[in-house]
Amino acid sequence: MKLVVALFLLGCVSSSFGQADSVSAVSNNDTVHSVRKAVIFSAVLPGAGQVYNHLAMPKGKKKAFWKVPLIYAGLGATGYFLLQNNAQQKSLKNEYNLRSASNFTQTFDPNWNQYDDEGILQLFALKQNRRDLFIIAFGVVYLVQVLDAAVEAHFVSFEVSENLALNISPTMLTMQNPGVRLSLKLH
Repeated sequence: MKLVVALFLLGCVSSSFGQADSVSAVSNNDTVHSVRKAVIFSAVLPGAGQVYNHLAMPKGKKKAFWKVPLIYAGLGATGYFLLQNNAQQKSLKNEYNLRSASNFTQTFDPNWNQYDDEGILQLFALKQNRRDLFIIAFGVVYLVQVLDAAVEAHFVSFEVSENLALNISPTMLTMQNPGVRLSLKLH
């Protein structure tokens, strides 16, 4: 009999704890824009982070699509000049090796006929330096577009107050010199 009473009480107590809550939590469908996802997109495919940020921007603030052609123009230009200087550097190296070889039966590159051996070496060093410079420039353009995607992702939900004002007005200083005063009012 004690066992039946204990099971009855246990059933009543457990059913009282299982009641549904009458107060429901308000679900907020606003998701936080992922900076990490924008950086990964931009690192894998240049410009994809900017497109991801553009699609997440509220209407009226969308200004990220215009950066994608600039990114590809920068990467394309630096990549083109990198490959050009690398090809010319290899051609100059081959030309110098052919000139310094004992058999002159092989034909030279007609682009370098007007230069002597010293000129070939100087051009080789110049093209090698420019190639290295464009490798650095390519890396800088790539890193700047990744950094831009990260910074812009932080500003997706950034709001500027309407009470922000900037006034520029002429003023006279105490020494009777004309000047311009710049004041920023934050409310």
